Amino acid sequence: MFKILKILIILGILVQTFSCSSNKFTGQLTEKCVAEYKSAEERFKKAKYWSVKEDLTEIMQNCSGTGVMEESHFLLAQSHFYLEEWLEARAEYGSFVNFFPGSPYAETAAYRKAVSAYNLSYKDSRDQSNTTFAMRDFSRFESEYPNSPLLDSAYLYLDSLTNRMAENEFQIARLYSRMGEPGATAIYLKEFLDDFPRSPRQKEAIVMLINSYIDMKEFASAKFYLERLREAYNADEKMQTSAKKLEEQIASAEKSFEKKLEKERKQKLKRKDDNG
Repeated sequence: MFKILKILIILGILVQTFSCSSNKFTGQLTEKCVAEYKSAEERFKKAKYWSVKEDLTEIMQNCSGTGVMEESHFLLAQSHFYLEEWLEARAEYGSFVNFFPGSPYAETAAYRKAVSAYNLSYKDSRDQSNTTFAMRDFSRFESEYPNSPLLDSAYLYLDSLTNRMAENEFQIARLYSRMGEPGATAIYLKEFLDDFPRSPRQKEAIVMLINSYIDMKEFASAKFYLERLREAYNADEKMQTSAKKLEEQIASAEKSFEKKLEKERKQKLKRKDDNG
């Protein structure tokens, strides 16, 4: 009995010692992490982003539960942003918003996540997936922060992204036109006109579409879009002059096509008479 009591006393002492040691260790770790964060923050203010980025990564790995994770995570994203490491910045801002949605930095993080995606898209305009990501990020920012003072800026980015997508679609249509593929050209241009009504390429697209229908001998469709051109730009004298020329072009092409059909019809009748 005495031995059991002795063992219990020793265990109690060990537990108390360990507990005190643990509390002391946690306190020292917090103090260490706070000091390291403040040092990183000072160097961030001096634009030493490369070294700050490395130190913040280490803080995030070692300082969980010390109260500096939120600020460290945001500052790490900021470091990537100022270094123009757009892919890493978008990832870190997105991760930050997911982990700290109630943070006072969350709004800025969500906005800069979208800006990072925008810059990715700008660097490689051939990859439209980046443009799509950026548009999705800005749209999400708009819905989650409807009263944000950053919305006006977000709308400007969205307009730029929309024009970028429109330009890509227009260039594909023009490529098909140069390749002598009026059918494919017409398909892309009709989608372009519907999807991007505010594009500055609208006039050019309608004219190209009319010419595509003339090439395909689809004169009713050509006349339909000619009227659309006239109605949309009735105050544009230069465009009305172009519309007049297109009208003459349609009439001439239609007349030539009818003559060709008549000639073919007569040839068929002649062959029939010769064979009869």
